[in-house]
Amino acid sequence: MQSTISSRLAGVQVRLERAALGADRDPGHVTLIAVSKTQPSLPLSDAIDAGVLHLGENRVQEAASKKPDVRGTAQWHLIGPLQRNKVKLALEIFDVIHTLDRTALADRLQMLLDEHWPGRRLPVLLEVNVGHEAQKAGVLPHEAEDLARHVLTDCPNLELDGLMAIPPFGLDPEAGRPYFKALADLQKELGQRLGLALPSLSMGMSHDFEVAIEEGATMVRVGTAIFGKRQAR
Repeated sequence: MQSTISSRLAGVQVRLERAALGADRDPGHVTLIAVSKTQPSLPLSDAIDAGVLHLGENRVQEAASKKPDVRGTAQWHLIGPLQRNKVKLALEIFDVIHTLDRTALADRLQMLLDEHWPGRRLPVLLEVNVGHEAQKAGVLPHEAEDLARHVLTDCPNLELDGLMAIPPFGLDPEAGRPYFKALADLQKELGQRLGLALPSLSMGMSHDFEVAIEEGATMVRVGTAIFGKRQAR
């Protein structure tokens, strides 16, 4: 298993570097997040042994159940929705939250950080529903500025680091390009309006991360290309 993950990881890194260089970008400015949802602890440990520095999980409870058995050290990123009743547990597990999409969640994070981790600054990204899909989470693009200002004004323990999106799925990697571009444009616009850097742009998955890198992604979330098919729950 470890040798398989190592070879897949090497292939993904080659693709990442090629895409970045093709877009006149430094590959070192693109963070690879190995999405380990549904995978047991052993493949996560093998991935860390192979050089993975960042792990992405969709479910708080699932991450909590396997993190104690994972060897090695990595940054843990929550890339799935966060429910109010899971916030404290999420804060115990994750180093970065990619899916902040409402003021109530920001306030809950701030309250618990202030109460239990008063000196901690938690990096967060605003999840933006770039496709205006009713079934998906995420703040709508025209509402992102209000949420960002709320975080900056009322949540001193949250470090607003950038934006994240899961565009409408298309088998053709090019199908995501307009949405990646829209998120990158929103990142620049918000940065100008707010007067601060929003350095992180989390977008792109196994089938389309090269296109996302071409459009400015600084974090790509790659699962099956590293771990293979998802494990049955």
